[in-house]
Amino acid sequence: MSGPIHVGLIGYGYAGKTFHAPIITSVPGLQLTKVVERRGRESQKRYPWVEVVTDVRHLYDDEQIDLIVVTTPSTNHVEFVRDALLAGKHVVVEKPFTVSSADADDLIKLAASRGKVLSVFHNRRWDADFRTIQKIVHEGLIGSVVECEFHWDNFRPEVHGGWRESDVPGAGVLYDLGVHFLDQAVCLFGVPDTITADVRKSRPNARNHDYFDIVLGYNGKKVILKSSRYVREIGPRYTLHGTLGSFVKYGIDPQEEALIRGETPITSRAWGSEPRARWGTINTSVGSLHVTGLLETMPGAYQDYYQNICDHISGKAELAVTADEARTAIRLIELALQSHEEQRTLPFS
Repeated sequence: MSGPIHVGLIGYGYAGKTFHAPIITSVPGLQLTKVVERRGRESQKRYPWVEVVTDVRHLYDDEQIDLIVVTTPSTNHVEFVRDALLAGKHVVVEKPFTVSSADADDLIKLAASRGKVLSVFHNRRWDADFRTIQKIVHEGLIGSVVECEFHWDNFRPEVHGGWRESDVPGAGVLYDLGVHFLDQAVCLFGVPDTITADVRKSRPNARNHDYFDIVLGYNGKKVILKSSRYVREIGPRYTLHGTLGSFVKYGIDPQEEALIRGETPITSRAWGSEPRARWGTINTSVGSLHVTGLLETMPGAYQDYYQNICDHISGKAELAVTADEARTAIRLIELALQSHEEQRTLPFS
């Protein structure tokens, strides 16, 4: 493909405004062209060149639009992704991919039949801390991992408004945050052999699940994924123990905070970098040496997701986040909910 890839954005709520539009406009080969906003023209204040439309059909019918990005609530993903593919567009969809693995299968088949790219915005693969953990695991810096814990906790005893805390399908903390951890676990270690889960409403007025404690079982390895709204004293975000040592990391990736402030990868000199005070601690063996201390965090790089989309559509790179991979995370959510319901450990299937 010659020339820029023209992008149409469906939705300019939190995800579209905070993550997608600023990152898309940071990639030279992508051109944000049209934005669907039901009310108002908010996107045009920051991106005055875009055309704001109120109906998605203006994207589907526009032959100039090559890629459609869906940032609506998850309950609408299937409809918008399907219609965009049928209109002959490549598609990126905000996580979670779908509510069910059956819906994911249908969209994967449709994309293949149309010869179009379909990817899910699993941007947390490009978090600073996760990129660092990937290096540690892949280079064996703590040996073979035996056990690890991922935590996404905060203190929010009161339920706030918004669809993510509503009782609609695809809402709740497991679809919102847990899907990221499941994707990260599979990236690090592959699909698990078993899954055991406690997924529940912990707050008295919760309308959907707001707590999860998931154990992924592997041969010789256990991965624990947790999230709670009742954690006032925040512990480590990532803890990994291996045959040679351990790695412990506090804090959360800085990119979301920077995007909320209005920064982007092209306006920030040190995009995605963490200060020394937030680096993780490693305690391990290197040959006959015992090594302990701070390990510099790799910079986060959300822009690399959309650069890969651009390069893949242009025929220059393999797709980094495939729809099949995103479907695996949805299947794991289904099994987690089933495990909780039946109060037993389930094999991955």
